[in-house]
Amino acid sequence: MATTGGPNLIAIVAAIIGIGVVAQVLSDRFQVPSVVFLILAGVLLGPEVLGVVGPDSFGSALGAIVGLSVAIIVFEGAFHLRIADLREAPGPTLKLITVGAGIALIGTAVAVRFLLGAAWDVAFLIGALLVATGPTVVTPILEVVPARDRVETALETEGIVNDVTAAILAVVIFQAVNLGTTDPLELLRLFTERLGVGILVGGLVAAALYYGLRYIDLSPGSAPRNARLLVLAGALVAYGVADTIDTEAGVAAVATAGILLGNLEIPYEEEISAFKGDVTLIVLSFVFITLAALLRFDILVDIGLRGLAVAVIVALVLRPILMFVSTSGDRFTTGEKWFMSLVGPRGIIPASVATLFAIQLRSSGQAAAADLLVGTVFLVIFVTVVFEGGFARQIAEYFDIIPMRVLIIGGGRVGRSLAERLEDRGENVVIVEQNQQTVEVARNAGFTAHHGDGTDTEVLQSAGIDNARIVVGATGDDDVNLLVSQLARSKFDPETILARVNDPGNAEAFEELGVRAISATLATAQAMDNYIERPSMMDWMAEIGHTGEIQEIDITSEDLIGRTVEDVGPQLPEDCLIALVQRDGETTVPQAELTLQQGDRLTIIGGREEVHEALRFVHPDR
Repeated sequence: MATTGGPNLIAIVAAIIGIGVVAQVLSDRFQVPSVVFLILAGVLLGPEVLGVVGPDSFGSALGAIVGLSVAIIVFEGAFHLRIADLREAPGPTLKLITVGAGIALIGTAVAVRFLLGAAWDVAFLIGALLVATGPTVVTPILEVVPARDRVETALETEGIVNDVTAAILAVVIFQAVNLGTTDPLELLRLFTERLGVGILVGGLVAAALYYGLRYIDLSPGSAPRNARLLVLAGALVAYGVADTIDTEAGVAAVATAGILLGNLEIPYEEEISAFKGDVTLIVLSFVFITLAALLRFDILVDIGLRGLAVAVIVALVLRPILMFVSTSGDRFTTGEKWFMSLVGPRGIIPASVATLFAIQLRSSGQAAAADLLVGTVFLVIFVTVVFEGGFARQIAEYFDIIPMRVLIIGGGRVGRSLAERLEDRGENVVIVEQNQQTVEVARNAGFTAHHGDGTDTEVLQSAGIDNARIVVGATGDDDVNLLVSQLARSKFDPETILARVNDPGNAEAFEELGVRAISATLATAQAMDNYIERPSMMDWMAEIGHTGEIQEIDITSEDLIGRTVEDVGPQLPEDCLIALVQRDGETTVPQAELTLQQGDRLTIIGGREEVHEALRFVHPDR
């Protein structure tokens, strides 16, 4: 029954899928992006080590399999990109995909030309491929590094758009090399033609899918399953049709379809998203392991230190330059700019396209150019994925770009008002809400909102409670808030649990759990009293998160221990001061001669930026 090599092929595919699942488990366990484990597994399975997977394992079907896999991966990444999120940093994002891409292209080409002695056409071909960072590696990194929305949006948009432009640009350059075309206008025509075909086909497919999902009866009992399959089929059709019309136009088609469909109101969106994520995990495992297995060590040895120098220039010189140029201004902090500079790993598009180009170059007798192309691209991918992906969390922690995650259960007015204040201070807030309409209201207001029952453990975990420092029960139902508090305390134990108490008589039940209860009635009365007695202070407090800030921090700096408040005060930024000192459970307004001790907790008040600078001074390891 089986053809020659059939059983071996089945075993290889099964092994790859199994390794992919294990890689995801290891990723969750060690907080390292799964692609790191996938690449290492590919090298291990390849002919250079175990010899399980080789160039002939999939025969002539490899290109088609990789192409369809890329279609699913790109579609899934684009599906999650929200156009509304672009308002977080529209200018920097636009510059990243234009000016930044141009710096990467030209800079990489120059480095390859002069360090590796490549011809200009091959150098620009490599430069075009290495423009792409890609959602395949960026998204797994952001899953283990919960950065602020503006950072995630900029990196994800850069990855998706540059995947498309890099693939098309590389094909245009490759075609120009084969045809001997050097006319810039002709190259521009070839580029826009492919991009236009992709956008047109992707738009038509997205429109068809939208109509089918919204207005066609998908069999009520099986509607979610049929919706998932319809979207998957649509992504593959978009890729196949566009790629048939123009090579690599398929990438633009699936990206367009994914962005459009992801930003339209469609039924079963969550089911589709979850299904696409699972399918992407499988195909991502297959592509990364398979392509990594094709890597030949002798090619890397031939490139040697000069190839490593190219990788270093791409990662540590060009990337910071393009990132700081693109993000100039005060929207991003310096730490965020450095994080984005040092976390730009190359992904599946350069690997897959370089592999296919290398096959064509070898068939035309250009083996040296093929080896240089695939060796340089894979070396940069390997170095950036392993080091930037593997140490992404450590890089984020060093530059202090991971915001405090706050989980708010209840997306009503109270929950959204609290979320707004916290996000104004740069915190990473996730709202969990059971009512779908309320979820949409929260999302339209720009908040990260998770649809589900906040009293369900699985829902809380999917919303990120494992990484939350603060959990807030903010619904209008005391029973729900109490159950949320109990779950948080018994199963997850975050640093702080707060709960809204609508009936003052229920406050005792919360306090018995060790939960800080905020009585809506008493809080309102206290706020009114404060405005009567301390109007200036309350006006200033209302501005916290915009211009003013109050923060508490433990002293860890050895330079401050044993010194008085009077000595330390002048070393703080000009527009802030130490308002309170907590010691042994007692909080006091410090006198000038108070000597600071290990374990003291300071309350610092002042301007927003000045307070954050003071925090780094008091707590350098923060």
